[in-house]
Amino acid sequence: MKKNIVLKRVYDPPSDNDGLRILVDRVWPRGLTKEKAKVDVWLKNIAPSTALRKWFAHDISKWPAFVEKYQTELKQNNDAVHTLIEIASKQKCTLLFGAKDVEHNQAVVLFQFLQHLKK
Repeated sequence: MKKNIVLKRVYDPPSDNDGLRILVDRVWPRGLTKEKAKVDVWLKNIAPSTALRKWFAHDISKWPAFVEKYQTELKQNNDAVHTLIEIASKQKCTLLFGAKDVEHNQAVVLFQFLQHLKK
């Protein structure tokens, strides 16, 4: 399952290698139509809570605390995490995110969280 998941900005062009394209943002990416995004599944419930997202506001100084808080939310969000694990166990998936910073965003935390889960 772990090898079946990759990350990609939703604004990057879709590729035949993407597999199932899963948007993991709580809000739809600005300026992007559904046709252009080519999102297969929108798992907005797996994204950080609105309060956590607004608190973080992509402030790098808050990154370590954001990672910890979001991982805590993920541990309490069994349904959404289980749904993603089920999907990824059957096919290749690309987790899509809208953030400009490709190293400090919720998709990175989610990806790492999934990598550390025991089967």
